[in-house]
Order: sequence, then C-alpha cells, then structure tokens
Amino acid sequence: MRYFITFSYNGTDFHGSQTQPNGQTVQAEMETAFATILREPVFLTFAGRTDAGVHAEKMVAHFDWQSTLPSNLCGRLNNLLPPSIAVSNLRPVTDYAHARFDATARTYRYRITTRKDPFLYITHARVTSGLDFEAMNNAARLLLGKQDFASFCRAHTDVRTTICDVKEARWVQENDTEAYFVITADRFLRNMVRAVVGTLFEVGKHKITETQFGEIIAARNRCQAGHSAPAEGLSLIEIKYPETIFIS
Repeated sequence: MRYFITFSYNGTDFHGSQTQPNGQTVQAEMETAFATILREPVFLTFAGRTDAGVHAEKMVAHFDWQSTLPSNLCGRLNNLLPPSIAVSNLRPVTDYAHARFDATARTYRYRITTRKDPFLYITHARVTSGLDFEAMNNAARLLLGKQDFASFCRAHTDVRTTICDVKEARWVQENDTEAYFVITADRFLRNMVRAVVGTLFEVGKHKITETQFGEIIAARNRCQAGHSAPAEGLSLIEIKYPETIFIS
C-alpha cells in the first residue's frame, strides 16, 4: 500500500531536503528513522526539493509498505528524529498517487525583517534598507498567469519546461519591521522563489522599474534577473492534492 506522510522541518542545519553524497539531509534523517522502526529500508519520494537552509512548514512524501504499519508510527518517528524535523500526519492513498506529480498547487512564503533580532535570523532574511512595497506588489502582479519563468531558474537544471502557472504573488506588511512575500503556483523551478524575491528587492530599492521587471520575465534569461535572496527567509508552507487520491 502507498502512504503520504506530512512533516515539517527547519532547514538551517541541512544541506537540502533530498539525499546527497555528502552532508546531512532531511530525507536521509527520515529514511534512517523509518528503517530503525520497520527494520527494512524505506525510500521516500518528496513532493519537491528545497535547497540548503530552506524550511518547510508542510512537506509531503510518499512511500510503499506492504505489511501492516506499527501503531503510532508518527509518534515513534518523532521520538527518533532530530528536533528540527516533525512528522504530523500519515494517510493511505491510491496505488498510483505521487507526492510530486499529483500536487495541484504549492505555496511558498519568504519572510523579511528590518531589525536585528536573535530569534528571527533563522526564519527571516534581514533587509537593512527600506523597500517600496507598493512598487514590489505592482511588479509581482506581472508574475501572475501561465508563462515562462526561465529568468528565475537555476542554470543547467534538467527540466522539460520552464513554464509555470502562478496563481498568487504578493507582499504583506505585518508590522513596521516585518513583512513576507507569498507565492502560489502549480509548480516551481529550482531556485525560482529566491530569484524572484531577489529581483523584487531590486524593484523595492528603485534599482529597476516595474517595467524592467516585466522585461526580465520576458527575456527568459537568468543573467537578466537579480541575485537570489538568502535561503533562511524561505519556507514551503502548503501543498494541495485532489481529495480523490486519499483513501478514507
């Protein structure tokens, strides 16, 4: 039977979400915990990849297991996993359900702060200069819709298409010192959100205009966009699936 497992993690100490030859990863930690409990290897297929230092308030992975799973598996996993990873839910799904390919929407949030705070530096990127949020929101509207986002894709990645359908892209000011950018799309490219945010910073600092931001999108050239924003401000916060894939 196939299962979807939902979990969250603080990515600060990880070299990304998925297993790599060198460096601690979320997948390696979770698969080790599974193998300890089930006494057999379990391979997890993640809904997506997050880079080193990026967080997830909600990540989903699927795995197959033919025998009966032990009771309170989520609790037992949490007892073995480091404090930076927390499992929240386990649900059976149809045999061909796929954590990555069946996702209909994903949402990321990028948090910033203008003050130095020892409790925020892990989850917020610090911005020392003022930003024009009205200009950034006007530019962010140009991201909406189905279009080519090659300008915000890490170079030399193996993807069949750089077209994404963005449903939401906006900045929200929480108070005088904190704000966040939220973006929802059917799919995201490698480094896409951080590249978008870094380029919107250029708009907010009046280094480029809203019109130029639109021209950067149209150029389909990563060299035209701004630097990627720091990893610590970014978190995957939601993944949507059709209810038809879940077994009640």
